[in-house]
Amino acid sequence: MATGPRRTGGFRVTAKKLTTSAMIASFADPGQRTTKAPFGHALTRLAEQRPEIVGLSADLAKYTDMHVFRDAHPDRFFQLGMAEQAMLGAAAGLAEVGLVPFASTYSVFATRRAYDFLCLDIAEPGLNVNVVGGLPGLTTGYGPSHQATEDLAILRGLPGLTIVDPCDSVDIEQAVPALAAAPGPTYLRLLRGAVPTVLDEYDYRFELGKTAELRTGRDVLMISTGLMTMRALTAAKELEADHVDVAVLHVPTIKPLDREAILRHAKPDRLVVTLENHTVVGGLAESVASCLAFAGAGTRIVPVALPDEFLAAGALPTLHERYGLSVPQIKSTVLKELS
Repeated sequence: MATGPRRTGGFRVTAKKLTTSAMIASFADPGQRTTKAPFGHALTRLAEQRPEIVGLSADLAKYTDMHVFRDAHPDRFFQLGMAEQAMLGAAAGLAEVGLVPFASTYSVFATRRAYDFLCLDIAEPGLNVNVVGGLPGLTTGYGPSHQATEDLAILRGLPGLTIVDPCDSVDIEQAVPALAAAPGPTYLRLLRGAVPTVLDEYDYRFELGKTAELRTGRDVLMISTGLMTMRALTAAKELEADHVDVAVLHVPTIKPLDREAILRHAKPDRLVVTLENHTVVGGLAESVASCLAFAGAGTRIVPVALPDEFLAAGALPTLHERYGLSVPQIKSTVLKELS
């Protein structure tokens, strides 16, 4: 019999054995290099240098990699149970007395359920609280109750909030200390478990609020964020066989957006494609489009994003193919636009 949809812990229970479910399925490609729990280990290392770092969880420490911090610093970890609003309120109180909280839960609960607490308890007073949201976008097969496909749209309008959507383990490890050092509230779209390691091959350094040109190309510019940057890099390499030269601009910080870099790279002589693990409404595509429109740039952009609908449940590879996030679908979109 399956466990309930709210707190499964990532397992399906049967009369005979436990088997891993779609809840915490990995999106890593077969044979891809991965790093285990990069967020948990990065936070633990940071806490060894900064005694004011504390961690909070809403009954999901193991499934947001906060358990690594909990085990290393049990006296600085707070378990709030199934109460996301209370967790963010407690994090605000801890920040008020000079501590630097990292509060972790699933993205759907941090954004849909606890938005008012994030807004008025944390963002309005400008507190240094770092909200860590697991299972962002289409990174779980559990359906609309757990797929945070609209979290960026919900949070982009919140004044003073920094939003980071990391590509891989390298991004996460470098982003954690940067977020702790940021003066106001932050939201991190967490990739958890065995996270692919990609950006170390591109001489990459995370810089809050800045983009990174990972690849140059004359025909197409891919502007990507989150896990879609690793898909963009793979698609760009494979498109060489079709004699298509693709540049990749990684956007790890959604807010504040590096508008100057986007305007510099998005020129009318190249096809501009945005790629994001988020609904086409209110995320990277619309951020880039508004950036270009407000500057008077007439560049057309093609979005690769999730549709404006509630998504199906199922296996992640099947869902990514169905909703256009797979490498073959990205290549097909580019070739169709160039034909």
